[in-house]
Amino acid sequence: MSNVFAQRRQKLLSMKALRGSSPAPAHTEETCPQCGGTFRRRDLVMARYVCPLCGHHYPIGAYYRLSLVLDKGTFRELDTSLTSNDPLSFPGYSAKLDQARRRTGMNEGLVTATGRIGGQKVAIGALDSRFFMGSMSAALGDKVTRLVEYAEKYKLPLILFSASGGARMQEGILSLMQMAKTSAALERFSRKGGLYISVLTHPTTGGVTASFASLGDIMLAEPGALIGFAGPRVIEQTIGEKLPEGFQRAEYLLEHGFLDAIVPRTQLRDTLLQLLKLHGKGGSDRAK
Repeated sequence: MSNVFAQRRQKLLSMKALRGSSPAPAHTEETCPQCGGTFRRRDLVMARYVCPLCGHHYPIGAYYRLSLVLDKGTFRELDTSLTSNDPLSFPGYSAKLDQARRRTGMNEGLVTATGRIGGQKVAIGALDSRFFMGSMSAALGDKVTRLVEYAEKYKLPLILFSASGGARMQEGILSLMQMAKTSAALERFSRKGGLYISVLTHPTTGGVTASFASLGDIMLAEPGALIGFAGPRVIEQTIGEKLPEGFQRAEYLLEHGFLDAIVPRTQLRDTLLQLLKLHGKGGSDRAK
């Protein structure tokens, strides 16, 4: 593990950042919010925050998520200085940004980096739902776009983990513009023959779903992830009808052709490695 990655991960651990909860002894019992079962915290950690009883996937932080798939010592973070400001002087927004930065140790709700998976060099990013629900600010859109352009420049395969509540409305139209900007960047990347693997985690909604999260050449998702534009309750209230069972969940979307596969967290690194080998995407050694 690189010194930069080790220091950042230790910082996040010390700030209770992996799940946004306070540290607890390994023997402490946890209760699954999905099945209600109880188990030792140690078992949850060993299972990568997947319920050992029912397979429910707990939300996890972006740095931890990347550490699960990247080879040790290969993480190199990009664009660390990019952060949101308050372009519209929205009441209370600056204070909430400061709170989010202190709580998570992050500057923005997206971590972008280069690294290797089984020796294969990649450009990779992960949204973090603990920072404004991974909502798309102007800075977050910039980070996505710059990562795509980096992957294009160095001919690297691109992997993005999405977890978002949609657009960050405190930035108004500047937030909504990121849908077009990120989509255009991916179109240019695709025309150059780039490989883009999109991994949808719980939840992926709103403008992120309507832009870069849905544009992958290969679409993967974690089990049970909520994926959609408007939420199911909003849709039901709008159309005045009851939605089908499991609507907008990963399993429903796989059945209806929106996804290529549902991959449990414990199998994701191996799946990504197989896909990279299948497509022969090794990248340029000139990349950082």
